[in-house]
Amino acid sequence: MSPTRNPSSNSSSSPPTSHHLSRPTTSASSASSSSPQPLRSATNSSATTNNAVPTARLHQISAQMNGTQIASPFGADVVPKAPEDPLFGLMAAYRKDTFDKKVDLGIGAYRDDNAKPWVLPVVKKADALLHSSPDLNHEYLPIAGLAEFTSASQKLILGADSPAIASSRVASLQTISGTGAVHLGALFLSKFYHPAHNPNPSVYFSAPTWANHHQIFSNVKLPIATYPYFSPKTRGLDFDGMLAAIEAAPRGSIVLLHACAHNPTGVDPTREQWRQIADVMAARAHFPFFDCAYQGFASGSLDRDAWAVRHFVERGFELLVAQSYAKNFGLYGERAGCFHFVAGAGAEGADTAVRVASQLAILQRSEISNPPAYGARIASAVLNDAALFAEWEDNLRTMSGRIMAMREALRAKLEALGTPGTWNHVTEQIGMFSFTGLTEKQVLAVREKDHVYMTKNGRISMAGLNTGNVDYVANAIDRAVRENP
Repeated sequence: MSPTRNPSSNSSSSPPTSHHLSRPTTSASSASSSSPQPLRSATNSSATTNNAVPTARLHQISAQMNGTQIASPFGADVVPKAPEDPLFGLMAAYRKDTFDKKVDLGIGAYRDDNAKPWVLPVVKKADALLHSSPDLNHEYLPIAGLAEFTSASQKLILGADSPAIASSRVASLQTISGTGAVHLGALFLSKFYHPAHNPNPSVYFSAPTWANHHQIFSNVKLPIATYPYFSPKTRGLDFDGMLAAIEAAPRGSIVLLHACAHNPTGVDPTREQWRQIADVMAARAHFPFFDCAYQGFASGSLDRDAWAVRHFVERGFELLVAQSYAKNFGLYGERAGCFHFVAGAGAEGADTAVRVASQLAILQRSEISNPPAYGARIASAVLNDAALFAEWEDNLRTMSGRIMAMREALRAKLEALGTPGTWNHVTEQIGMFSFTGLTEKQVLAVREKDHVYMTKNGRISMAGLNTGNVDYVANAIDRAVRENP
């Protein structure tokens, strides 16, 4: 709290009052030696002084307004106008479109078969329980967040029987969804990860990756490199290229990995391929950073979608995990997420986790002080209640199942139309997105002629498809491919 101001202490910064200006300051000796002044003269002097103060101030303001102004240090050469975010620009264009059959395949948010946002039934129940609780308040959470939420999040991503949890090797903080978790991890690495054999390590992204990864890591001044990932020829994983690039990266590099449902391609390594990736990373002493935005949403199985992360932990890696609850809980606007540091499997693991947690708290304090409570409380209510958890798993199967059905429907229609090319990749990919393989020219044609909106790299959100528009979209794609080979 700021101390109460003492009015007398601010006299130098406040406009002087009239009695300060007009009161004569006369010593006894001067008073006796000077002739008495007429009352009228004193009054005129006071009025003149009083009038001079606002007049001088007006002249000062006028001079500032009409004179030469100091140039801003933030000129266009220093702060150029940034380009509009492509995805949000696409969303804005879609909203302005008045065509009655327009289709939004851009934004990564789940929609039901009526193209409407779906509030998970289990979230509605948890919300009702939350609001009926006599203990509900709006107090600050601790810097690290809601403890019952972060501990449940550890178990969700690492497994309830994780050896890392059992040996207290995990430090977890609640974050502003997955984006905040990635940022916190990037900031931590930028400040503290400088191995002797590679003091200025680069972070390696898949090519392509979630566009925001580049901005987040650039903002904390970490050098960025990429490894091959998507094969335009097969529209699947370029596993040989990926492995070769990771093996060639300087020892101790940071490698960012999508835990499941790779964004934007929907292409994931198999379990055997994950084992080989772990082998190479261990041999090269690389540092894994997993971004997990779709656990349970990808395959419908929470455990299956967490397999890669758990495998790396079982192998003894020290690693980071960014965990989001936007997609799998539908808590897009509540920004509920969690960040985990998992110390290596060794005698010093628990101590390392404690020290790292203390530094993460300082970073968090300086940026957001305390994470928001509402979304975390909803997720925590579900994660910590067996009945609600089971219902949540059923909700996840509903969402993932509908998306899989849309993949089947889109592929079947394209193949029935005889659309040039192969379309098996639509069903072989997984999760929210499909990398269609459409060229930018074809994407623009689909948008201009048929009002179907997707990102210019050909990524589509499968959740935007439904039984009412999948045939329309397939016909639009077919026409664009034939007319723009």
